Amino acid sequence: MNSYRESLLQVNVLLIAAVFFVIILVLNWLGYLLRKRITRKYPNKEIGLGTGEGSLLGLMALLLAFSFGMAATKYESRRQTIVDEANLINTAILRCDLYPDSARQALLPDYKNYVESRISYYEAGDDPVKIQAALDDGNKQFRSMWSKTIRLGNDPNNRVRSDQMVLVLISMKNMMTTREAGRVAAVPTLIIIVLLLLVFVASFLTGFGIKPGNRNALLSMAFAIMTTVVLYLVMELSRPRQGSTNLESAEQKIVDLRSLFQ
Repeated sequence: MNSYRESLLQVNVLLIAAVFFVIILVLNWLGYLLRKRITRKYPNKEIGLGTGEGSLLGLMALLLAFSFGMAATKYESRRQTIVDEANLINTAILRCDLYPDSARQALLPDYKNYVESRISYYEAGDDPVKIQAALDDGNKQFRSMWSKTIRLGNDPNNRVRSDQMVLVLISMKNMMTTREAGRVAAVPTLIIIVLLLLVFVASFLTGFGIKPGNRNALLSMAFAIMTTVVLYLVMELSRPRQGSTNLESAEQKIVDLRSLFQ
């Protein structure tokens, strides 16, 4: 399932939305054609969905709103995590100034490389190979920072400084894990499948509920467009490294940390 999701992330979201739009329109038209055919075959039979159509549309709207809210919440959580990580790294770099110059000069290159690895992590987009490479590099730089800080802490003159640095490093490591967990978190696949089924069934029944000769093409088009737009937004928010709703502004906070090494 994860490999399927990663493959789907490589597909342009506009293309997926266009496919959904066509499917919704086609199903709506097929529903109308079926109603028309049944009416011609049984002209005296009363055919209608009653309250069923409204109930199904309400359920579809509810699940659309739920999915959109979940995607928006996860997007905001990812954005805040990046800002928090930038603040932690900034704090750690500034605390390097507490050490004597010799120790400070030994630590700063690792922090610089760590910042670059975190920038590469975002710039990897949704490429799993590049993401893993950036994570491996970040872990390598972290181990170097950690071991040097522990060695400095063995010196009584640096113990207090190192104790403060260790707390920040632990938080940085935890934030790395949190950010990766947030990256792979998405609206559950089962919810997406049920949502799409509801949308497609509702599209068909909406067309079926129209009496022959009363079909409004503009109304059907509006239904398809607005439903597709909501699905598009859900997909956009689930891909914060692509499209227009990306996390570039938050990531810039980490990029700005480069200035601390100049």
